[in-house]
Amino acid sequence: MGLEDAVNYYHSLERFGIRPGLESIRALCGKLGNPQTQFPCVHVAGTNGKGSTCTEIASVLTQAGYRTGLYTSPYLLEFRERIRLDGEMIGEEDLIAVTDTVRAAVESLSEEGICVTEFEAVTAAAFLYYAGHHCDVVVLETGLGGRFDATNIIKEPLCSIITSVSLDHTGILGDTLEQIAFEKCGIIKEGRPVVTSSRQPQPVLDTIRSAASARSSRLVIADPSSLRPVGSDICGTTVKHGEIEITIPFPGAHQLENTSLVISAIEILKQIGYHITDADLARGISLARIPARIEVISRSPLVILDGSHNDGSTSALADTLKTYLPGKKILAVMGMMADKDCRKALDNLLPFFAGVIAVTPSNPRSMPADEFCRLAAASGVPCEAMGRPEEGVRYAFSQISAYDALVVCGSLYLAADVRPILIDLKNQYSGGRYHANQG
Repeated sequence: MGLEDAVNYYHSLERFGIRPGLESIRALCGKLGNPQTQFPCVHVAGTNGKGSTCTEIASVLTQAGYRTGLYTSPYLLEFRERIRLDGEMIGEEDLIAVTDTVRAAVESLSEEGICVTEFEAVTAAAFLYYAGHHCDVVVLETGLGGRFDATNIIKEPLCSIITSVSLDHTGILGDTLEQIAFEKCGIIKEGRPVVTSSRQPQPVLDTIRSAASARSSRLVIADPSSLRPVGSDICGTTVKHGEIEITIPFPGAHQLENTSLVISAIEILKQIGYHITDADLARGISLARIPARIEVISRSPLVILDGSHNDGSTSALADTLKTYLPGKKILAVMGMMADKDCRKALDNLLPFFAGVIAVTPSNPRSMPADEFCRLAAASGVPCEAMGRPEEGVRYAFSQISAYDALVVCGSLYLAADVRPILIDLKNQYSGGRYHANQG
């Protein structure tokens, strides 16, 4: 088995779809010797902010000298991004090895009539990898929801974190904030502390309080206002936390909420014996990196890439544009999945765009560019359908001199399609090698 074979194996399991319940992941992990019991973890659920929160916590723990696993989804450019150790992707040979083991277990379960989904298989592979590398702590991001998420097979997290909750995946998780929050609260475990933000919508906060009380879990409510901004730009924000100065490497006021969750979680870890200094905290957060989260690809020309795809994340991008690029003439390249609330995303973002180039991300669930373009044009914003993402961003670069900034957004699939191209175009542009006729 090679690397491509390993990745394709996981993708081949998608046809089984998503089924509620933890029976399959329990059976799979049982076949593998229950690796999930062999390391402590921090468990994170929520609608928005999970990736930033998980990445910052893992970076702080690594900076403090702990062997730290980080499990996230989805990946952006390469499958191995999902399973990291001390900031580095799982090695190709390691992925092949754990995949061989997982595949054998999945095939054995299949003979017993138990089907395993892609996410369950990848989660089990991550557990196996982290157990084999004797991690001091693993930061686990849920894939979808919480209660029936494959990561929720863990029984005793060091702490749980529930990031910002908003309406998303309503066909699976429920169509009210209370229902969605209830699913996220499934990661709260008996007697284990849980962290959330004071800025949660009241119905969400009430649901979290109730779940924490029912499970005798100490509820820590992080207060983003405890972080005092002392400087910010489109690349991030510097804040004071007590006497500590921390540079958050992700832009937007919403990132203060995520970082306040990180600080509260680190305090809990310190209380139970983890040695983490203020310097570890500040440096770890400043070194955190995650692509396509309002990522500044280039300062000149200003090019921003964001994977926002729901109300919460597109609102966060809109707030960032309002704060840092007021009155600027912005060109957008957009493409979304048809099963997302495209109308809401456009309502959030179109007021900031002088023009839109619609593209079709390379995913079967994508909304066709011409259909997306009609939605955008109906709001009065000039829109042109270009089809392929590469075609759209190359055309955008050919027009960029007439604008103050280029924003590429709407889907993580789109971000994956174009990020390498954007970096290449940036390098050509800054090196004086880019010409409009290349578009």
